[in-house]
Amino acid sequence: MSREAAPLPRAMDVLGQLDATAPEAVRARLEALAPEAAEIIMGYAFTDVLGRAGLDLRTREMLTVAMLSAMGTAPDQLAFHMRAARATGVRRDEIVEIVLQVSVYAGVPAAMNAVTAALAAFDDPGES
Repeated sequence: MSREAAPLPRAMDVLGQLDATAPEAVRARLEALAPEAAEIIMGYAFTDVLGRAGLDLRTREMLTVAMLSAMGTAPDQLAFHMRAARATGVRRDEIVEIVLQVSVYAGVPAAMNAVTAALAAFDDPGES
């Protein structure tokens, strides 16, 4: 697969599917770091990987929640992706199962962090 010449528009579209308010805020934050940062980071993450056809976005979000939960070192990203998973149609009971799976393979402390993020996502007033 060859890389799109200008991946940022596609990246912003994918990010917008996860959270309609996120694209411009994320872009501005990255471009405050360096003008090319949004194109490089978002292009890779959201166009080259998340935007691939091999898995649907809902499945990718379930995997992302599991991996971020297991890592235990990215609480802000975990909170974002818990909400994004809900936005892509991941049900509450499915997130519960992911958290339980994390407890077995990554440990109870990692699962407890995931519980905190999940409960916040479940209480999100913007949730559909």
